[in-house]
Amino acid sequence: MQRIRTRPQFQAAMAGAIVAKTPHFALHRLALPGPEHGRLLFPVSDTWVGVVLPKRWAKRAVTRNAIRRQVYEAARLVADRLPPAALVVRLRSGFSREQFVSATSDLLKQAVRTELTQLLGRVAARPEVAA
Repeated sequence: MQRIRTRPQFQAAMAGAIVAKTPHFALHRLALPGPEHGRLLFPVSDTWVGVVLPKRWAKRAVTRNAIRRQVYEAARLVADRLPPAALVVRLRSGFSREQFVSATSDLLKQAVRTELTQLLGRVAARPEVAA
């Protein structure tokens, strides 16, 4: 599993279709071109994972970092079942501060992990569709 790091990689992956949604997350997917095509953005044929966490939905940096770590760990656990594609997990709504008082509470981490397991499970179970 590779991490998406550059702006052009994120832009290309975010231009891909949304293949799964949960109440707080959306998963964008871009199928990677075959080996006969040039591989400028994604040089290795592997699963590429990136995370977009807008400050609008997670104001505290500690919360964004905790969610980011949860995303990469959840993806690592199912990496062998993920297709060779560029995947971006995007936070699309905030977690309630009333329900999750602490930015790094175990309750918040468990809620995030549950949604990520559902999200990545949907794409891991699907056969690869050319985009």
